Amino acid sequence: MRLPFALLLCLALPARGDVVVFPAPEGGGRELVVYSSLDSPLARPLIEAFQRRVPDVAVRYEDLLTGEIAERVTAETDAGRATADLVFSSAMDVTVKLANDGYARPVQVPGAQDWPGWAGWRDMVFALTFEPAVIVYHKPSFPDGPPDTRAALIDWLATAPKGAVGTYDIARSAVGYLFLMRDQEHFADLWPLVQAMGRAGVQVFPTSREVIEGVNAGRLQLGYNVLGSYAADQTLRLPDLGLVLPRDYVVVVSRVALVPRAAEAPDLGEAFLEFLMSREGQTVLAERLRLPAVSLEVAGKDSAAAMQEALGARLRPVPVSPGLLAYLDAASRARVLAEWRKALESHE
Repeated sequence: MRLPFALLLCLALPARGDVVVFPAPEGGGRELVVYSSLDSPLARPLIEAFQRRVPDVAVRYEDLLTGEIAERVTAETDAGRATADLVFSSAMDVTVKLANDGYARPVQVPGAQDWPGWAGWRDMVFALTFEPAVIVYHKPSFPDGPPDTRAALIDWLATAPKGAVGTYDIARSAVGYLFLMRDQEHFADLWPLVQAMGRAGVQVFPTSREVIEGVNAGRLQLGYNVLGSYAADQTLRLPDLGLVLPRDYVVVVSRVALVPRAAEAPDLGEAFLEFLMSREGQTVLAERLRLPAVSLEVAGKDSAAAMQEALGARLRPVPVSPGLLAYLDAASRARVLAEWRKALESHE
């Protein structure tokens, strides 16, 4: 059972470091519970916009790691307890696995029939953002522009200063691992590229933020496969930071959402999902959170519609489908990580 609403009705401050309660603007006894990997300060405009639609609903927002979200939903459901009313996660593969394993419920969301075919699965899991993998670079280090294809990147790495390139540590970053797996499907010379990074003394990091900070400061000259939604926002603030979409192909990942089977208030979870998929919700994601929207109704240079018009077949969005489950296979992951370590360490 959840705690009584009266005990949670407080100022919208963290309750235990990872929980924020947004009281109902007009009071009321209902509460929506969200498990999300999106930082709560970033989520605030989204929650507040939703509450303008339903001012009698409080929102309990639990900011968790992607693995913790899946573990909580699974454990609470298996124990016969209520879990979140909505899951909003950047781990596409783990979230699809929740649905595939029976922990999600089908929903009927207005407009879902117009959602791109790759962006939903069985009326249970929906992609809500459109976030490309990009190359970030230190502008003073590239007066003539950076390498903008993977082949050009291999050529640049042959003469690059030692330690000048950075990327995700795929053993610690779920999105970094997903980007690498998609590269493996689209780029025949992936492992020669990884070996070239190893010879160049690549530095690896668990987050985009650390790669971007290193590039902006000049400690790195270039960052590969950085999450574009975060990088684009930082280029507006950091004059020495540049960004380029690869000219050969662009991998696109998404944050995805589902309504758990054991939700205590599934109607509220479905209402929030409907808002997130609405033109208003997608616009808030794009304009306030700077997360490119999936909806083709949302304009703007960083929207899916604009990227599709400009880049066409270069875009390779990751489909929301059971195909993602292959990335979670333990034996396959162990082989990929072993090959990754071998490619990087053989040149140390």
